Amino acid sequence: MTLQRVGLIARHTLPDAVAALSEAAAWLDRHGCQPVVERESAEAAGVAARWPTVPRESIGHGVDLVIAFGGDGTLLNAASAIAHSTDDTPILGVNLGRLGFLTEVSRAGLTTALEALRAGEYKTETRLMITGSVKPDNPGSTPTTTRLALNDIVITRGALSRMIELDVSVGGQLVSHVKADGLIVATATGSTAYNLSAGGPILHPAVDALVLTPIAPHTLTNRPLVLPAGTVITLRPRLDVQSDVVLTFDGQHGIPLGPTDVVEVTRATRVLRLVRVSTRTHFDMLREKLKWGD
Repeated sequence: MTLQRVGLIARHTLPDAVAALSEAAAWLDRHGCQPVVERESAEAAGVAARWPTVPRESIGHGVDLVIAFGGDGTLLNAASAIAHSTDDTPILGVNLGRLGFLTEVSRAGLTTALEALRAGEYKTETRLMITGSVKPDNPGSTPTTTRLALNDIVITRGALSRMIELDVSVGGQLVSHVKADGLIVATATGSTAYNLSAGGPILHPAVDALVLTPIAPHTLTNRPLVLPAGTVITLRPRLDVQSDVVLTFDGQHGIPLGPTDVVEVTRATRVLRLVRVSTRTHFDMLREKLKWGD
């Protein structure tokens, strides 16, 4: 990968992230690579007049790489913008947040990471993405909403909602009737996110699978279920007109569900390319982030 243009996006409400973006842009500029900065990030950093700016949804267009400064949420936000465009731009995360499973580069290691990128000393991991479609519960109906997710697609109750009831089918076969606060459909990448907090298993990123994890299930025998990534998962919530139930994509985008809505989750036709510049393994990350062995 030859770096000629690099897209930069930051959590613009986080001063450290904005400062790191500005530092990276200046470094790239000095080394013959044009920074292209997401508009709100550029305004927060005060660099809008210095380098080209683009709206969030265009951050991956016409660049060789996107660098996201913040936490995993910032990277997911940038990944969503790339995934919903026609580009296949790889992305690198710089961690200015807390845990940072996806944003592997630290603030202190930023210059070293940039030098490694310029020297071609990096690798690219391919990560599975999933598609969530909402449509009326009748044969041949057209989806009203379709979005991509890298981590997870979640059905959860709203602020005033009661426990959710939904029927879960896989490949047209009924799995179970679930009573819970919600249900998570997670990828291997997302297995260390909400899925982990809800008691789901950790999957290695190379595992081609999805996890169904109930959130606070009413029946204690309801346990997470690991499924082949190519299966079609159908979720039929049993709602009434007073239900307050929300479908979320990577925690970045949410839509309310109605009484006749059905959610279908499938493997996406595209993937996300995640850039790695360190030699740390997935198990190194788990020990570091989850304090295994301390």
